[in-house]
Amino acid sequence: QDGMDVQDKPQAPRPHWFERHVQPCVAELLGTALFIFLGCLSALEASAGTGRLQPALAHGLALAGAVAVLGNV
Repeated sequence: QDGMDVQDKPQAPRPHWFERHVQPCVAELLGTALFIFLGCLSALEASAGTGRLQPALAHGLALAGAVAVLGNV
């Protein structure tokens, strides 16, 4: 060994409490609100022929859009 102990390595700074606790909760809240809002809107204009397809497509396309936009974050 080089004589370096584990204690000699620089430690990464711990994230702020806001980043650890508040940001994930806000992200979950906004994501859940988005999906519930889209699901309710897609069921409002329920045509006779769409059945369960319209809400399923609304949720799926919203998820695909969110992943495409925020995938690198």
